[in-house]
Amino acid sequence: MTEVLEKQSQLEAVGPAFLKDKMLEMRAKTRATIHAIAAACKPGMVEEDAVAMAKDLLAVGDMVRGWHDVYVRFGSNTLKTFGAESDPGIVLKENDIFFIDIGPVWGEFEGDGGDTFTVGSASEMARCATDAKKLFHIVRKKWETTGMSGRELYEFATEEAEAMGWELNLDLSGHRLSDFPHAAIYDGPMADVDFKPSPLLWVLEIHIRHPTDGYGAFFEDMLLDDSYFA
Repeated sequence: MTEVLEKQSQLEAVGPAFLKDKMLEMRAKTRATIHAIAAACKPGMVEEDAVAMAKDLLAVGDMVRGWHDVYVRFGSNTLKTFGAESDPGIVLKENDIFFIDIGPVWGEFEGDGGDTFTVGSASEMARCATDAKKLFHIVRKKWETTGMSGRELYEFATEEAEAMGWELNLDLSGHRLSDFPHAAIYDGPMADVDFKPSPLLWVLEIHIRHPTDGYGAFFEDMLLDDSYFA
């Protein structure tokens, strides 16, 4: 037990600039920017143009650098995992799905967030988008009410995703967040940690895929209690 606590203390260390209020402010800016990007994505738009537009919106908010690249994934590219290049030239269709994943840095503070959206009347795609967020909150609630470790949370998430009819992509399985850069503290996945992650310091990621059709959905946010999700 002492060894686990020592490991937790090491992996949950923060830098000298860390402030809770600033991290929460960055979270709010990140999520607002995600929704601004989504509102500007229209059928007929090419994914590469959407990424450029997203970068422009981030620059307006003085979030001109990021600790990871800007991802706007359209249609079949929503199957892609973190870091994978999108297939070029994908156009957002009239009835389609897309997700946004940004990791901006504002001052010395990191943000990270993702969400999925649909256009038109793609009912199964809309269910996928809804279920990604729903699964996020199911797993987050399990974190809030139990002593589950990061590893156990993602084992639970895998089972829940299958019960909902989706496949969970474990290449996207949570990570640290801090004053920039968190990678100097811990650059591994939350799914590898054998302790209960502390609030504010970790991001829970949910990337689900349809088992046969060519699309998926993504949602991520900080691990926080219910009061932050009104």
